[in-house]
Amino acid sequence: MADGTSAAARKFDADRAGEYAQQSRIALAGYEACHELAACMLAAVLGSGTPARLLIVGAGGGGPEIVTAAALEPGWRFTAVDPSSAMMDLTIARLEQDGLHDRTEIVLGTVDALPQDAVYDAATLIGVLHHLPGDAEKRAILRAIAGRLKPGAPLVLAGNHYAYASQPLLLAAWGERWRQHGASADAIEARRGKILQGADPPHSEAAVAALLDAAGFAPPTRFFSSLFWGAWLALRRAGSADGA
Repeated sequence: MADGTSAAARKFDADRAGEYAQQSRIALAGYEACHELAACMLAAVLGSGTPARLLIVGAGGGGPEIVTAAALEPGWRFTAVDPSSAMMDLTIARLEQDGLHDRTEIVLGTVDALPQDAVYDAATLIGVLHHLPGDAEKRAILRAIAGRLKPGAPLVLAGNHYAYASQPLLLAAWGERWRQHGASADAIEARRGKILQGADPPHSEAAVAALLDAAGFAPPTRFFSSLFWGAWLALRRAGSADGA
C-alpha cells in the first residue's frame, strides 16, 4: 500500500491542496449532501447519542467528514489519517477554527502507522480510492482499515467509479458542470485530460463490492450517487484480524 499511497500523496502538493476545497465542490455535485448523509448513515448504525471512535482515512483537505459528523454527534471522537502534509494542514486549520482539534488525533501517514492495538467503531474513506493505482493498492487500504475495525463496524466508502472513458455521457455532463461554474472550453478540456490520465477508479459498482468483499466487508448499501461518484456503507464482517 505504501507505494500507491505515496504517489497519491504527491499529487496533493501545496498548489493542489490550496484549490482543493473549491474544485471538489464543483467536480462533485452534492458534495455537502454526500458528507451529511455519510454522517447520518454512520449514526443510524452506531446509534444516536452513542460515544464512538471514528477512523477518518484521507482526512486532508479540510476534514469535512469530521466537521459534519462532529456536529451531528458530540460524543464522537476522531483519528484523522492522511499522508499529505499540505492537505492535512488544511484540516488542522479547519478543526482549530471549529473547536474540534481536542476531539481529533492527527496522524500524518497511512493506516499502517497506527498503533497495532488501535480499534475503531467506524471508519470513512472518502475521495481516496480512485487515486490509488490498481486493484492491489485498493484492496490493501481497505484491508488495513478492516483490520482496525470492530466486527460489525461500519465503513463509509465514497469516490468515483466507472472507467471515465467508458461513460461518455457522464463525462460530457461533468464538463458541463464545470462550464456551469464559469470554466472556459480550454480549461474544461484540460481538466478532462487530467482525470482521464491521473486517476484509476473501480470500473463498476460491482467492482467496488468485490473490493470490499476481498477486504472483509459485507455487501455494501449505496446511499448517494452523482455522475461518476458513489457512496456506500458496508459492515466489517467477523473474521481474522486483518479483515480477510
